[in-house]
This record gives sequence, C-alpha cells and structure tokens, in this order.
Amino acid sequence: MKHLRTTLGPKRKSELGMILPHEHVFVDLRTPDQPGYAEAEIEDVVRLMAPEIERIKRLGVTALVECSTGGVGRRADIDLAVSLATDFPIVVPTGNYREPWIPEWVRHASEQEMEAWMLRELTVQIGETGFQAGWIKLSAGDDGMTALETKILRAAARAAAQTDAVIGSHTIRGRVVMDQLDIIEAEGYRADRFISIHTQEEKDFAYNVAVAERGAWIEYDHVGRAGDDEVAELVIKALEVGCGDRLLLSHDRGWFDPALPMGGTPKPYTHLSTVLLPELKRRGVDDATLIGLTHDNPFEAFAR
Repeated sequence: MKHLRTTLGPKRKSELGMILPHEHVFVDLRTPDQPGYAEAEIEDVVRLMAPEIERIKRLGVTALVECSTGGVGRRADIDLAVSLATDFPIVVPTGNYREPWIPEWVRHASEQEMEAWMLRELTVQIGETGFQAGWIKLSAGDDGMTALETKILRAAARAAAQTDAVIGSHTIRGRVVMDQLDIIEAEGYRADRFISIHTQEEKDFAYNVAVAERGAWIEYDHVGRAGDDEVAELVIKALEVGCGDRLLLSHDRGWFDPALPMGGTPKPYTHLSTVLLPELKRRGVDDATLIGLTHDNPFEAFAR
C-alpha cells in the first residue's frame, strides 16, 4: 500500500482528501552565502503561517507539499513546527535547487555522496526531525542543465530508483524537461516518476502534451497568480487533449520570507478552492474530474 510521507508520518489515501502539490511555508530566495540566509525564529513562522494552514483546512484541504528545497532555504524543522501547531501534514523534499542557489558542500560532493544523502533523507529522516522526506525537488537552468545540475539529477535518479520517490524539477523549457527525462531513464528510473514543475511557463503547448505523453506529470501551479480565465482555459485545454490523468494544480504561494521584516505578508493558498474549481465547474468540468485533479492525482504523484 502506498503512503504519502509527511511531517506527521505516513498517510494512506483513505486518510486524505484534497492535496495542494506545490506551495511554500518557508523559503529564502537569497543565495546560501548571504548573511542571515534561512534564519528565522520558529515561533515567528508559526505565528504567520499557521493561520494560512487553518484557512485551507476549513476548505477541505488535507495536506500540502512544501517545495522549498536545498539552496532556497529548506527548513524541515520549521515545516514540522507549523505542521504540529495545526495538526496538518506537510510533505517536505530532499534535493537541491539550481545554480547559483547551491551550497558549497553540494558543489564539492560526489554523485555517490549526493545519492547517499538523499537516500537517507527518503528512508530514515531529514536531519534529526524524525520524519522522512516525501520526494526530491530539483531545478534546471532555463537554457539547459549545467554540469553541477546534471550531477544532482543523476544522483537523484539513483536515490529515487531505490525508493520509488517522485522527482520534481523547476524547469521552464519543455526541451530541457525532455533532456532531464533522458537522464533519468539512462540512470534506470522512469519518466512517470517525474513532475514538470511550472509547466505553464512553456508557452509551446505541444511540449506540455509531449511531456505528459511521455508519462511525466505536468503541473500548472500559477493558480491565483495568473488571470483566472487564462488558467481555466489552459486546464480545459489540457483536459480536452487527454492530459487530465497527468495534471497537477496548485498556487506556488505562501510564505514566510526571512529576508523581509517579520517574514513579509503571505499570499493565501485558497484560490484554487474558492475561485478556480468553481469556475471550472461552471465551464462544464464534472465533479469526478475535479476530484481526480485535486485528490487522486497529487496522491498518486507523491505517494510511494
């Protein structure tokens, strides 16, 4: 039986409902060499972000996927604190972002050392938090992978192949996604265990379809950040060409930012529930399809 690995332990599908597959509780987009990088008082983060979690709980959201990875301020201890304060499961990644958001230790680590690090986080625990990483989050340069990004991806593919973890990557160009899938398959893993994050940024819709047809997940994670008509039309277009069973929807919102006074002002995770889903229903998308997009697909993508 597959489970979602969360801050509150493994969760079966029967324990869950709607899942948001791409959000942030805490993120620092400064590079890791900057003073104060990823530093914050845990109670300040809980004070700012717990109310945002409580809002989506009241809307029927049952879990959230944290997409802050190594290099952009991942703080698994903070995710855990927010999770415990709200009794709400959060799925936290292992992995590392793209250049220049790469810590020095990652630059100097071998592929084998990177693989072992990710494997431990996926199978034992992240640091000393007591919970396992639920997935692997990476990124690639807009115009193609660097040698360092390729090293991280190869290590991730080998760690994932041993755990059935999904690999998600912030990748803007569809052709770069195809290159990533080639590498993953060359390392002995599968395209259907890959999420093309920010698929909407590839404006050639043929690439959206090609990635889904190859078996990977496509993710439209600009709900509430782009115009509602634009997002709804893109979702319906994907449904019409048969990509519904490989499609994920989310906001890419939040979050506590330690570079801003008191963490800044968070952007709610509510727009999908309160605006987009009703709009899709108004346009003729049936309830079963909406449940598939928001309940079934995220679980199938992240569970292992």
